[in-house]
Amino acid sequence: MEYYCNKHIPMCKEKLGDALKDVAVEKGVSGPEPGSEPAYIAMGHLYFDSIEDFQNSFGPNAEAIQNDIPNYTDTKPIIQINEVKM
Repeated sequence: MEYYCNKHIPMCKEKLGDALKDVAVEKGVSGPEPGSEPAYIAMGHLYFDSIEDFQNSFGPNAEAIQNDIPNYTDTKPIIQINEVKM
């Protein structure tokens, strides 16, 4: 989490520029039962005004951003694009 929050996310902010509106990082602490493992060890949320803003900023920087992943995890990330409704 330290590398992710202090190195990876700041690098993403720098590369994605003004298109990136906000970031949230969540650390999984438990599953539904007390003491159970969380489904995900972490979630990173990158917020953009539109899918086009995401594509236009992420596309040219995808290689650099994705090449940094082994520096903070050996798991394969699950990537999902959502639309915030509330």
